[in-house]
Amino acid sequence: MNIAMRAENFIAVNSFITNLDFDGTEVLRVIKDPKIKAFDEPTYARVIGTTFKNGTIEVKVLSRLLPDAPEFARGFLGIAFRIDENNEHFESLYIRPTNGRNENQLRRNRSTQYFSYPDYKFDRFRAESPGEYESYADMDLDEWIDLKVKVDGEHAELYVNNSKHPVLVVNDLKHGPDKEGAIGLWVEEGTEGFFKDLKVY
Repeated sequence: MNIAMRAENFIAVNSFITNLDFDGTEVLRVIKDPKIKAFDEPTYARVIGTTFKNGTIEVKVLSRLLPDAPEFARGFLGIAFRIDENNEHFESLYIRPTNGRNENQLRRNRSTQYFSYPDYKFDRFRAESPGEYESYADMDLDEWIDLKVKVDGEHAELYVNNSKHPVLVVNDLKHGPDKEGAIGLWVEEGTEGFFKDLKVY
């Protein structure tokens, strides 16, 4: 299923969404509501009418830093899935484009991330399972990046730029194998996110 990137097909959850013409293609621009100070929160454009349990989500993303982006901004963009009706529980896989080609190897190793809202955010994973829920992938700001998420039960895989093999594998989605819900295009603080070519199958 191809989802038209029209703003009326989405609900802005703790975010602001607009349509823009980007080199002749209509894209969805998403930024986080700056009133939301916590990290790894429900800050996304929620796709109306989607109920996703298992399958594949593909989207092309491009990330820029906002003029007032804080020093820790990394251009965070991602896919939220199995979002419950009230945006109180969901899973997410996201990227940090500024880390992909950074000279610091530790930052490179943190180019991708899994989190599970509300109980398992990136900082908890780093403290309890360092390195297990994040990984390296080549990417950068201001370039189109292909993201693909495959979900089957408790297992999820993230593919970046049509990689043959997943760059991040999650074997224990924290909400379990049976949850289902909506899909969202997720952004974090300091990021201007652009999304196009959303497909679900």
